[in-house]
Amino acid sequence: MKAVFISYNQAFKEEILDIMLKAGVKGFTNWEEVSGRGSKGGDPHLGDHAWPTLNSAMISIVDDRIAEDFMSRLKVLDENNPLMGLRAFSWVVDSTI
Repeated sequence: MKAVFISYNQAFKEEILDIMLKAGVKGFTNWEEVSGRGSKGGDPHLGDHAWPTLNSAMISIVDDRIAEDFMSRLKVLDENNPLMGLRAFSWVVDSTI
């Protein structure tokens, strides 16, 4: 199993949910308002006067096969919208309860 963590511009929410449906991702935890600045470029998303945009973040624990497809679909979305702010990371989950 893998954990997939996504930090994304709030404007991507519907696209992310659609990708999850198509990739077979069912369960997730979502944080609606998170702030930050990316390491690859783009504008900060700080929710303040100077940088009013905010991000959301999500984590989902999925089978390896689903994680690979999910990450591939997210990569396409990011490549098609490079300045919007989308980052995704995956790592191995040793166990769950």
